Amino acid sequence: MSLALAAALRKKGLKVQPFKCGPDFIDPGHHARVCGRPARNLDGWMLSPETNREIFYSAAQNADACIVEGVMGLFDGVRGKSGSTAELAKLLGLPVVLVVDASAMAESAAAIVRGFEVFDPKVKIVGVIFNKVGGEGHIRILREAMANDCSAPLLGCLPQNEKIRIPERYLGLQTAEENCLTEEAISMLAGMAERWIDLHALLVRVPDIRIQPAKKVSPATPCALRVGVARDRAFSFYYEENLEALRACGAEIVEFSPLNDKSLPPLLDALYLGGGYPELYAGKLSGKRPMLDAIRQFGQNGGPIYAECGGLMLLGEEIVDREGQSFPMAGLMPLRVQMTDRLVKFGYAEVRLNAEGLWGPAGDAARGHSFHCSTITEVGNIARNYLVRYPSSGREEEEGFRIKNVLASYIHLHFLSNPNMAVCLVENIRRAASGRRARLQHGHSSLKDDAIREETL
Repeated sequence: MSLALAAALRKKGLKVQPFKCGPDFIDPGHHARVCGRPARNLDGWMLSPETNREIFYSAAQNADACIVEGVMGLFDGVRGKSGSTAELAKLLGLPVVLVVDASAMAESAAAIVRGFEVFDPKVKIVGVIFNKVGGEGHIRILREAMANDCSAPLLGCLPQNEKIRIPERYLGLQTAEENCLTEEAISMLAGMAERWIDLHALLVRVPDIRIQPAKKVSPATPCALRVGVARDRAFSFYYEENLEALRACGAEIVEFSPLNDKSLPPLLDALYLGGGYPELYAGKLSGKRPMLDAIRQFGQNGGPIYAECGGLMLLGEEIVDREGQSFPMAGLMPLRVQMTDRLVKFGYAEVRLNAEGLWGPAGDAARGHSFHCSTITEVGNIARNYLVRYPSSGREEEEGFRIKNVLASYIHLHFLSNPNMAVCLVENIRRAASGRRARLQHGHSSLKDDAIREETL
């Protein structure tokens, strides 16, 4: 629905800024594909109210329309409504268009709408769209039920359309990097919204939001820090705000592909290995020995590496698939990863550093989330830098595996959940880079000598 509305509004010549409520990487990728501009994540649990406002107002500055796709049900969050779509709508003063799956329902669909309307009067529902409806008879019943019992107007009824389906897998939809949304599919989405949704009524019902001036960011101090970011079909899970935070601190983002490149880009000062689906390409990744060797040597010689989920899997000894086949990886960390047939530790997570780490001093905390279908089966002698608490269950564990200046975890952290996180990360990268350059100037240029003399952060 979000993609169809965005495609239709763009077809009208509007500049559409997409947002996603909650911790998600896959949906924002598709939003960006349709809207032609980066999607932004908003989150009431991971981020402060001020940070959510700053992200929203900054991204909305030159947009004609903003679409915030919700997460789960309207009121679903952590321990009540925290992190919910409704909480975010109230925080930003945004109206809500309620989308209801009306398949196999008649008047009951109106009862659902009425319940949402009265559940929290502070949430302004300005319209309803029924999804997965049947024929004209079904639409007529739904329209009559809405007219009799609901305050919000019916803006449209979207029928089933098997021609437009984004393939799914165990962690959600296929990613935008897999090119599953063609120009033809985007055109079909726009056509569906134009035919079945009253776009004029929608735009009339949604009031203009007064966009407050975005917080001015001081220009970054020029420096020569180059951060290599893994980006391809296997590694694509990054918050756009994380990358922008690094740039604001003076880092240059240099993208590379572990799947397709022969080795690392030259003159890198650090690596950022995000999440994704390395297990789907484990055979190809395992065969990229020059790239894997370069990553391992970079870490062994004191190069800072920050890795999340898929990045952790790449740094380990091997990935074992569900059939038991083993694929050797970089071997920088003494970890073995086994794929599972279900989600493991799914949900929000709060991380606290139990010792000075790559992104902060001991005691510093940040928030993020965990979602993966794998588990670590073997762990060698390795430090654990994190104390992780999962709010949905209350359980805690030690995690955040560290060797030298390498930090790897299953947790996807949002850098803006801790205002000092990106600052500390870039400063530690700068210190490590200065140390390496000083040693090179003193003649310690071999990889062996560099590794012996490397001091950890």
